[in-house]
Amino acid sequence: MTIRSKLFATVALPVFAASLAVQPALADSLKAPFEVAQEGGEELSPEELLLLKKREQEQRKAEEEQQRAAEEEKQRAAEEEQQRAAEEEKQRAAEEEQQRAAEEEKQRAAEEEQQRAAEEEKQRAAEEEQQRAAEEEKQRAAEEEKQRAAEEEQQRAAEEEQQRAAEEEQQRQAEEEQTAEEPPAATEDKTTAEQPPAEEPAEQTGEAEQQPVPEGEEPATAEQMQAEQPEGQPAPEVVDERTVEEKQKIAEDPAASDETVVLPVEGGAAVLDSDKDADNAGGNRSRELRRQQREELRAKEEIVAPPADDAAAQAEIPAEFTEGLPQKVEAALSEEGQRVEAAPTFAVPETTNIVNNTMVNNTVINNTTVNNTTTNNVTEVRVVEETENRVILEAGDRIFVRGDDRPRLRRDAEETFYEELPRGRYRETIVRPDGYRVVTIYNRYGDILQRTRIDRDGNDYVLIYAPEYEERRRPAIVDVGYELPPMRLTIPVDDYIVDYAEEPDRDYYEFLSEPPVERVERVYTMDEVRHSARLRDKVRRVDLDTITFATGSAEVSMSQAKTLRRVADAMAKILERDPGETFFIEGHTDAVGSDRSNLLLSDKRADSVATLLSEVYGIAPENLVTQGYGERFLKIRTQEAEQENRRVTIRRVTPLVRPVAQR
Repeated sequence: MTIRSKLFATVALPVFAASLAVQPALADSLKAPFEVAQEGGEELSPEELLLLKKREQEQRKAEEEQQRAAEEEKQRAAEEEQQRAAEEEKQRAAEEEQQRAAEEEKQRAAEEEQQRAAEEEKQRAAEEEQQRAAEEEKQRAAEEEKQRAAEEEQQRAAEEEQQRAAEEEQQRQAEEEQTAEEPPAATEDKTTAEQPPAEEPAEQTGEAEQQPVPEGEEPATAEQMQAEQPEGQPAPEVVDERTVEEKQKIAEDPAASDETVVLPVEGGAAVLDSDKDADNAGGNRSRELRRQQREELRAKEEIVAPPADDAAAQAEIPAEFTEGLPQKVEAALSEEGQRVEAAPTFAVPETTNIVNNTMVNNTVINNTTVNNTTTNNVTEVRVVEETENRVILEAGDRIFVRGDDRPRLRRDAEETFYEELPRGRYRETIVRPDGYRVVTIYNRYGDILQRTRIDRDGNDYVLIYAPEYEERRRPAIVDVGYELPPMRLTIPVDDYIVDYAEEPDRDYYEFLSEPPVERVERVYTMDEVRHSARLRDKVRRVDLDTITFATGSAEVSMSQAKTLRRVADAMAKILERDPGETFFIEGHTDAVGSDRSNLLLSDKRADSVATLLSEVYGIAPENLVTQGYGERFLKIRTQEAEQENRRVTIRRVTPLVRPVAQR
């Protein structure tokens, strides 16, 4: 075999075979030297062979590099595609989430709109029902009044007919006797003439125990005359001939006048509740007597400015009373008692100094009062009606309701237990879920002697603290107004009473923080505050006339409850400053209906507002005391249905029932 053949077999043939696997153009370029060499019959030199091998390696490296670049490009493209797909998926998911959120928001708005519409419809229906009930009640009252008037007219006509028949019979008999026997007939005529009319004994009903009034003198009291009238009949008429401008002038500066201060509106009643009592008892005569006495007091005393704060209001309280108070409170809390299983049933008070008032706040209205000195006779208390946790009592010529606040205080408590203490007292301990305790000491009638709040750290705050007056015998129910002169209001009426509906944006924290308008003679019991209009007149009041009750109802709707927010926030701020404050909540009705039903209704209204303040606005129940007064303190003097008379009033009575600045 020739060298050329060997070279072709060992070198050129493998290279040629490899060139078949590469691109045709490149394979041709590799074969070219061999073809030339073969055609020329020349042999390749070692350098050419080395160069050929080097080219082969470079070609293979280039192919590998190209392949790697192609794979990298392919991978990059795949990653870009994957990233683009991920971003598109992410964008799609975001759009779907946005769309879903929009749909949910739309659905929520629709549900809220639907709920709001339902609430408005419910409220509208309730208001219509309330209005319908009010109209029905008004119509019923009108029909009852009409029927009562018809019955009275019928009864009067029957009595007149009976009296006329009796007189005719007497006259006939007298004529017959005169015809038969003249002298005896004259005697008989004289006897007949001296006999009182048939109706007169009926007019004396209720006065059997009263001393006879000498001829020419006034009846014993105006309140007695009121008590003799049928239930629901108006109180003695008060004719106020002052113009609205004159009333307004007095309301702006009451200190400059001795007249009874009234609300400067059509039919406006007296501003002070003690003046309302006097008007109800004696009408204009009582007003004139009180004016005279205020005039006398003004001549005797210097005009004293209203106290600047609670401490100044209590300046007349003896220092020995407040000395050692923390020790006295602690002694009452730690006094050993006997645990009882159930809540005690309190006794009904047996006696009172409230009589057929021989004197109303030192105003002389009968012949037994001399030189402003009156002995308050002790009379018995009679139970008129008992219902649920309330009892209606009759004392003298007044009826009133006594409720039981304990169920309201025990609501949501973790534990409540009672201990019997010496001298007929009971100690109630209420444990709250947030760790503080409320300890109240009652006497045997259920009157609060002491109430203390103890927080989880052991700090105690006195809410109510008054002596038990063991040094002298006292009736069970006392109106201390008998011991005080008529009140002289020395601040403008607008600074004494706030109508919430007229001044919703007023600073109620500042108003409720104001001190009493006159000095406080001593610390009083909570029960004394309940029973004395004269005592309550010492502190300012907020009339919640945005809480409008339907006739005969004690319900408070949530829409009306929202109107209490500013007053509730002010109360909460005062309690944050001093957790020992006490607020007195009064319920009132108009004059439609019986005294008994109105008393119960007013007490329920006060309780409804207290419960609302606790459950909706978080005012602790132990800081609230309630009492209903029925139609006794009308704001507008009318016997008709009147919305302004159906109201609830709030007073801060802390300086009346506790020494100030006491923890």
